[in-house]
Amino acid sequence: MDRRRWTLLVVPPKNGTTRELSVPGWTFRALGWGAAAAGLLVIAAVTVLFTPWGTPGARLVARQNAALQQEIAQVEARFRVLEDTIASLARREEQMRMLAGLPVEATPVRDTAKPSLVTASLTEVEPLQPTRRRPFLGRLGWSARPDVEGLISRASTLARSFSDVSDTLQRNFEKFANTPSIMPTTGWLSSQFTSSRFHPILHENRPHEGIDVTAPTGTPIVAPATGTVVSAGVDKGYGLTVEIDHGNGIRTRFAHCSRLAVRTGQRVTRGQLIAAVGQTGLATAPHLHYEIHVNGKPVDPLTYVLPDAQ
Repeated sequence: MDRRRWTLLVVPPKNGTTRELSVPGWTFRALGWGAAAAGLLVIAAVTVLFTPWGTPGARLVARQNAALQQEIAQVEARFRVLEDTIASLARREEQMRMLAGLPVEATPVRDTAKPSLVTASLTEVEPLQPTRRRPFLGRLGWSARPDVEGLISRASTLARSFSDVSDTLQRNFEKFANTPSIMPTTGWLSSQFTSSRFHPILHENRPHEGIDVTAPTGTPIVAPATGTVVSAGVDKGYGLTVEIDHGNGIRTRFAHCSRLAVRTGQRVTRGQLIAAVGQTGLATAPHLHYEIHVNGKPVDPLTYVLPDAQ
């Protein structure tokens, strides 16, 4: 302990008694520390009282920041789900284009390494300040808008592509439905398509512009494809005959029938009953004479028959 003492002389401005005051040395140090502590207390009080974050408004902003960060996380999660959905649709679209016979071009919609749809993350969100309260959607929208536009662009591209695929498949389906791809009756092939065959009744060689399928009288004959009946009746040596126009220059003829089940102008579909096997016209036994003409020229019907077609 400091044992030194300090003497203070108190001298009045005018005539008066001079006083002498003696104090220990440690007293001055105690006063100094006390003044410093008081100053710190004052500074702390001023900070607590006057800082913005000590106000109810600042606490409200802090809660808003926390809520906005949570909302951003939810939006980002939803966008990622949308991105995954777009990627899945892109893979399906590629398969459908291949099925439709359309070219599969490299486009951004099939890019699986896309960046995050939301560029603003939790660590990038700037906390709101009491004096700078900007709307959440404005701040988030500014950073995320390019990715949103990219998502819309990819979805639009997919929509157009699916529309092309749908139109192409529809055309292909209609073309297939109108193509005679099944055998019109059951039985055994007794005569094939040939440029020259000896006619059993006329006793001369002549082209056989179709195939003969031998079957019992009354065996059903069905339309091999969708089309319109352009002729149904007796046709010279063909006997009872049905002729169907399938469009695209394709026509079919069914001759030597025992009876007819359709009339001229009637619309028929693949597999629909149109007649029955018979022996009318120039025929030596019950059978179906079946022809296919493409753009007016006879072709071998067997080249159109698909094994698994129904």
